[in-house]
Amino acid sequence: MPPNADAQGAVIALLGAESTGKTTLAHQLADSLRARGERVARVDEHLREFCLRHGRTPRRDEQAALAREQSRRIAEAARTHEVVVADTGALMIAVYSQLLFDDDSLLAEALAEQSRYRATLLTALDLPWAADGFIRDGAHARAPVDALLRDALLRAGIAFAVVAGGGEQRLANAQRAVDAALRPAPRGPTRWRAACAECGDPDCERHLLARGELS
Repeated sequence: MPPNADAQGAVIALLGAESTGKTTLAHQLADSLRARGERVARVDEHLREFCLRHGRTPRRDEQAALAREQSRRIAEAARTHEVVVADTGALMIAVYSQLLFDDDSLLAEALAEQSRYRATLLTALDLPWAADGFIRDGAHARAPVDALLRDALLRAGIAFAVVAGGGEQRLANAQRAVDAALRPAPRGPTRWRAACAECGDPDCERHLLARGELS
């Protein structure tokens, strides 16, 4: 089991269905935090690296090793940096394993790992889907993946912020969630969590924007 990331570098993990801007946002967030003087590491998606190297998507029996390697890279970065921006975590692999192979055996460990991260950002489905060869399944897969992620996080009691909006607004919304997560924790066991009164999702930008609470 990787060491507690919060006790070292603060891990900001981006989760979300395909073509929801995770990689772009990870790059932008890392650059933004570095510009403020933070010592930041960005951990890219190991699954994508695997697919490009092998020219195929992974088999069922390869999922667990991919999840472990993603977690290992995040933990290694957290040992030497103040903040780690992770372009997905083991939970994404666990959810895809659940969807594609009807295998939920990776969920418990992935959720335990995710619960130790400082913040979880869930990218919303409001961006247009874009093809990326064999790596992406198609627009039809986005809603089921999003539903599985939300269900897993909510059942595990893991706080998350839904990041919506386009371009600079998406980055600004993500940065606001990260800033809240990186503030010194209050006394006692309570962790940071923002909840939307309309839909129940933590920090739902869509409804907060509608009410004028976010600019």
